[in-house]
Amino acid sequence: MQSINRRLSILFVLCAIAAIFLVTVFVNITVSNKFNEYMIDIQNKRYERIVSYFEEAYKREGKWTVDTGVELMHEAYMGNYCLTLLDRDKQPVWGMDPNDLLNQIHIGEMSVLDKGVYTTKTFEIKVDGIVVGFVDIGQYSSVLLSEEDINFKDSINKSIVVSGVITLIIVSFLSLYFSKQFSTPIREVAKMSVSLSQGNFDAKSDVKSNIEELEDLRKSVNILAEKLKYQDALRKRLVSDITHEIRTPLNVLQNNLEAMIDGVLPVTKLGLNYLNEEVIRFGKLINDLNLLKEFESESIKLNYEPIHLDDFIIEMSKDFFIGVESKGISIEYEILPNEKFQIIGDIDKIKQVIINLLSNAIKFTGNNGKITIKLYKEMKQIVVEVIDNGIGIKQDDLPFIFERLYRGDKSRNQIEGNGIGLTIVKNILELHNAKIAIDSKEGIGTKVKVYFNSAN
Repeated sequence: MQSINRRLSILFVLCAIAAIFLVTVFVNITVSNKFNEYMIDIQNKRYERIVSYFEEAYKREGKWTVDTGVELMHEAYMGNYCLTLLDRDKQPVWGMDPNDLLNQIHIGEMSVLDKGVYTTKTFEIKVDGIVVGFVDIGQYSSVLLSEEDINFKDSINKSIVVSGVITLIIVSFLSLYFSKQFSTPIREVAKMSVSLSQGNFDAKSDVKSNIEELEDLRKSVNILAEKLKYQDALRKRLVSDITHEIRTPLNVLQNNLEAMIDGVLPVTKLGLNYLNEEVIRFGKLINDLNLLKEFESESIKLNYEPIHLDDFIIEMSKDFFIGVESKGISIEYEILPNEKFQIIGDIDKIKQVIINLLSNAIKFTGNNGKITIKLYKEMKQIVVEVIDNGIGIKQDDLPFIFERLYRGDKSRNQIEGNGIGLTIVKNILELHNAKIAIDSKEGIGTKVKVYFNSAN
């Protein structure tokens, strides 16, 4: 099995080799074809020039002689082709010997398509539209190349090959670099995933990437690790808290009953009432856990009906008058008149939400404190605010207040409660497509905002 770095490097290099090879071949073929076309064009122009030369010579002399156009013979030798001048009856006037070309140094260096085969082309020589003679132009190749032409063509081919090799080397280094850019973050994330699967939730990837998707992947896995670590801590704390909450009343019951059985404590009505209260407290905890289980399993059935929150909240608040009077707490309402605050929901479950929020506000507000209940509309939502000036919540505890059995700092733990209320509240609100937000400052107070969808 290969690593992603090795696999990507091999893939990039193979793609580079294939691309460079194809480009080199196509460029070489294109350059060769264009060069040959260029040389053929030059050769055709040479043919036209030779024919024109003989035409002008005949016009001057009025006939063919053994000296007509012989000055072209030297040029022909240098250009590796033979000339033969023929009269109108195609009888030779003068001609060059093709064998003499074999002694020329150029013949061994020519780029020849059919090397060693001598071919000729015959062109008419016309004067005033009348054929007065012919010229044969013979050569040992279809395209005549001088030594400079051959060297030029060879240098182009060598340059193409050298460029391909240099490009391959550069692309290979770039491929290794970019494959590392891809593979390193992925490899780190893969290692981190293995660590997480083994229960090491402290794992973290610090290898950043300038590739957006890979950087998003790294950040997501880091966030996942934090959440798993947090959930693992909550799980351990939950087990510990449940054990503590259940063990406390059981220990009280066991110790008192053993004392009564051993005759250490008398069996009195007061003692039995005390034990009964512990049983009731234990039963409430079990009921709350069962209720929470029902919410989390989504097995709760809701009976939806219209609820007028303004009348509903004021009526619910009356049940707390005795509690607030004993602590000297005042409750104030800020509800806009002539507004309809109607929602659709299960009245028993919404009642449970309001009771929990008001109970918490009273519970954590000191004597002579103040609780304010606000009701207003925000966009298409109805907002319920419960504000108190109680002991508040530490900033470190705010992210966890909706977790099961979470009870924050010691000052709040001294107040009776099992830490399930807000968890149930959040579950009820989620079933009603409502949201809850809590803002609090230690020693100043707490503000709870619930957002309901308006039925109007």
